[in-house]
Amino acid sequence: MKRIITLTAGLLLTTLGFAQTDSTKQQSDTVKVGNFIIIKKNKDGGSNTSSDSKSSIWKNWDRNFDLRVERKPRTHRNISTNWWILDLGFANYRDQTDYTAAQTGGYLRVLRPQDGPVNANSYKLNTGKSSNVNLWFFMQKVNMVKHVVNLKYGLGLEMYNFRYDSRLSFRKDPVPYAYNDSIGFSKNKLYVGYLTVPFMINVNTTPNSRRGFSFSAGVSAGYLLSSRNKQKSAERGKMKYGGDFNFEPFRLAAIGEVGLGPVRLYGTYSLNKLQKDITKVEQFPYAVGIRFSNW
Repeated sequence: MKRIITLTAGLLLTTLGFAQTDSTKQQSDTVKVGNFIIIKKNKDGGSNTSSDSKSSIWKNWDRNFDLRVERKPRTHRNISTNWWILDLGFANYRDQTDYTAAQTGGYLRVLRPQDGPVNANSYKLNTGKSSNVNLWFFMQKVNMVKHVVNLKYGLGLEMYNFRYDSRLSFRKDPVPYAYNDSIGFSKNKLYVGYLTVPFMINVNTTPNSRRGFSFSAGVSAGYLLSSRNKQKSAERGKMKYGGDFNFEPFRLAAIGEVGLGPVRLYGTYSLNKLQKDITKVEQFPYAVGIRFSNW
């Protein structure tokens, strides 16, 4: 009887030993915890660590395991929205006016002979103080081809501030006209603001990275919301004169954007004149600057 019990116990212990060995061999060589992957180097499934002490386990950790971080690929939405984008830039215009012809049209006036006629020097800008500030309420990007080619559009305000170092003045009494004033100004600014809708084709060369290169090109359509001439002088103090000043109510412009990582630059060039044909003044505004945007 004792021999049967001893033989049965021996068989049970042997079975348990094989079961433990098999379970060890079935363990995977790779363990994933979140974004981390732990890879076991000794592919035979054996352990190089000693069970005598905890210190030997940490001593052999480097030899037995390889630790690396796996980055999950970025998820892309077919339509993404960017809110409240700000542009800060410099403004100027390309002046193609024939001032000899324009001075006979009635828009450029001479109120006093000693003030002289309005000419190219009257419209000369202080380029360092002539600015363009745009506030886009939103811009959306629509995937067209594998998130590499996208359609971008939005809605916002384009605001131009043209600073003159001259006595040029704009009035509307009762019809709009421009003239050289009789006094000098410490500040003489023309503001023009548009409600604008841009449309662009965007190419993102690295859609899975925020540090890649991208560029956009397209057109924008704007509607003139307001324009005013703000002046500051010792004689009159601060004065504002509002009116459309015979400016075109609609604006069509070529636009572009270049992005390298988080830095984005923009540019815009008006395809139609700032002034109406009746003025015979031909000026085409443009602006360049930096864009504060997520994409």
